[in-house]
Amino acid sequence: MSVHELEVTPLPEVESEVAKARAAFDAGRTRTIAWRKATLRALRERVRTREADLLAALREDLGKPTFEAWATEIGFTIADIDQTCAALDSWAAPQRVATPMAFQPGASHLHYEPLGVVAVIAPWNYPMQLLLLPAIAAIAAGNAVVMKPSELAPSTDRVLGEIVRSLNDPAVTIVHGGVAETTELLKQRFDHIVYTGNSRVARVVMRAAAEHLTPVTLELGGKSPAIVSRNANIDIAAKRIAWGKFLNAGQTCIAPDYVLVESSVHDALVAKLNEQITAFYGTDPKQSTDYGRIVNEAHFHRLEKLLHCGTLAAGGDTDVDGRYISPTILTNITRDDPPMHEEIFGPVLPIIAIDDLDAAIEFVNEDEKPLALYVFSEDDAETENIIARSTSGGACINGTILHVSNPNLPFGGVGESGMGAYHGKFGFEALSHRRAVHSRSTKIDPPLLYPPYTKGKEKLMRKGLLMADPRDAARNIFAALRARLRH
Repeated sequence: MSVHELEVTPLPEVESEVAKARAAFDAGRTRTIAWRKATLRALRERVRTREADLLAALREDLGKPTFEAWATEIGFTIADIDQTCAALDSWAAPQRVATPMAFQPGASHLHYEPLGVVAVIAPWNYPMQLLLLPAIAAIAAGNAVVMKPSELAPSTDRVLGEIVRSLNDPAVTIVHGGVAETTELLKQRFDHIVYTGNSRVARVVMRAAAEHLTPVTLELGGKSPAIVSRNANIDIAAKRIAWGKFLNAGQTCIAPDYVLVESSVHDALVAKLNEQITAFYGTDPKQSTDYGRIVNEAHFHRLEKLLHCGTLAAGGDTDVDGRYISPTILTNITRDDPPMHEEIFGPVLPIIAIDDLDAAIEFVNEDEKPLALYVFSEDDAETENIIARSTSGGACINGTILHVSNPNLPFGGVGESGMGAYHGKFGFEALSHRRAVHSRSTKIDPPLLYPPYTKGKEKLMRKGLLMADPRDAARNIFAALRARLRH
């Protein structure tokens, strides 16, 4: 696989790009719904036009199969634009809320306002989707946006740069480069930063954001467990765990990082996982056009070291020149072994036998809060118990990955796995300011709020403030009337 030369934005131009976006926002360019929709539709058209180039770039950077690249990157992005444009009028409309009786006559509304200039810093594992989806949310909310793709996916970085620059819009801009350019970008003042990546860099982002009191959305990761009960459908569990784990060669922040399985079905699960690997990728996954590659040599060597832990139950084949590590299953792993020290982020799946589901819950809760939690059981009481007694950014019962594909659910972490969430309306709201607006009539001016403060006014105020919804007053009046009629 050839790798393009890294594209870099000169450091002085980083500041210039941010200033250009700020000027466009300050001029009011981004505020109208018409601009937001037109910009999103133009982005959609560019993505469709450059689809073949994007597919080629994703294959070059990560060995992504065409089906996988389209479904998880291109199609996902196009669907998000379509759903956003269809719903944007209703999302952006002022929302009326109740006004307490004490503040009548009047009306109260929530107005969704853009924040200003949003920075989006994307990772390499889904280099298109994780750059453009936060940018779509930022544009939908009426912000200017400055994007920073990952330099570790250079081919995709280059095509995305060409797509963004073809919009020829100062409010939607992009910068390229590595640590130096990202550091320069973080010196600038933004109104929100969306960062997807690891917790170490997230701390750097938060420290930089704190200099300007800039809020952040952090999409991180962690060790997302899959818990398999003895009451699970083992065939289905194996198929869905194998798919979620080996998608993108395991380089997915919500991939099952390890499996906790009740001892009585441990061997059956391992056997079925082996069968599924062969069913998906054949007897030699290296020859499969449906299996990806490790992003670079450094990550390859990091993952290769894990293959010597525990017992090799499947896979373990490697080729450094091709950045290939076969789908691998490890058994006889303990919490103290290297695969359990940090997020694996590759096609290596430890399987840990546990005595019962209480032990599984305890095991999960002893670690940091994961980005995702997967539970496999045909017993509803078991799944409800596990969900109730654990926490995670998101969860999926009898499945993997797909909870992030529903635009009506938020995608985000908790604790060490991140803060804030987006996707669909949640992204629009995360990158908007909800402004409180109260308007009062001047036709009547009740004296309740004004001095002198009489006992009568105090009595009315106590009742009025505690009656937040005027409908409560109507209900109370009708209840009193009904009570009188009964007597």
